[in-house]
Amino acid sequence: MPINLKDALLQGIIWFVVILTTAIFAWLLFDVIQQGWKLISFDFLRQAPLQAGRTGGIGPVLVSTAWVVLICLMVALPISIGAAIWLNRFTPANSRLSRSIRLSLDILAGVPSIVFGLFGAAFFGITLGLGFSILSGGLTLACMILPLMIRTTEAGLAAVPSDWTNGAAALGMGHISSLWHIQLPAALPTILAGLLLSLGRALSETAALLFTSGYVTRFPESWLDSGRVLSVHIYDLAMNVTGGNGAAYASALTLIILLIFINGIAMRLASHVQQRSIHL
Repeated sequence: MPINLKDALLQGIIWFVVILTTAIFAWLLFDVIQQGWKLISFDFLRQAPLQAGRTGGIGPVLVSTAWVVLICLMVALPISIGAAIWLNRFTPANSRLSRSIRLSLDILAGVPSIVFGLFGAAFFGITLGLGFSILSGGLTLACMILPLMIRTTEAGLAAVPSDWTNGAAALGMGHISSLWHIQLPAALPTILAGLLLSLGRALSETAALLFTSGYVTRFPESWLDSGRVLSVHIYDLAMNVTGGNGAAYASALTLIILLIFINGIAMRLASHVQQRSIHL
């Protein structure tokens, strides 16, 4: 087979897969929008669920979701960035310790979420006495996304050319200053990509939160209260509530809009930080 024909065949296969994947995603998105848009309103976003979620809204669910994700990010962000900096700057790349840590992180990133849910229920819920609570769910999600965030942050730091840091050192910049003004801004797109992937997984997680945050649909008063997140609410409406498909579609569309909104804010923030670092 001529080389040009091979290239054309490979390119055709790639385009077919891209178009097929896009078409499937577009069909799913259109179905969710068509079924859910007519039910979304201001009252739907602020009212509590009624009749097991068939009527009413998702106000308490949105509040619980926001609290769980906030706790998750408050714990996972500093730990992941600190661990990635330590692996990249203060640990030899080929040492047995660094290889073992990276292998452990890769294995943990592939562990099913139900395992993290059982761990969270046993450790945070029973051992620490948090029970079914928003705090327990947020800490469990933090444990679940940490491996992915650490590996992506480390990859971003490792991709920064060594000439940049060497030049900063030649100009008299210290390790912390070089890290803060050069490495982290340059690695920000990769860090942001890992954050968005982790955030998307956290927002869509169901299995881990079934065992930790609980099912309660009332407005939470503290982080120690039980709370139902959006993904659990969608699962319950679709699987356990007769006549709940309409509310499930509306809740799913709300989740998609929330993800798009968060991604947009994160992209603008990354662009602002990079431009500021360039001017500095």
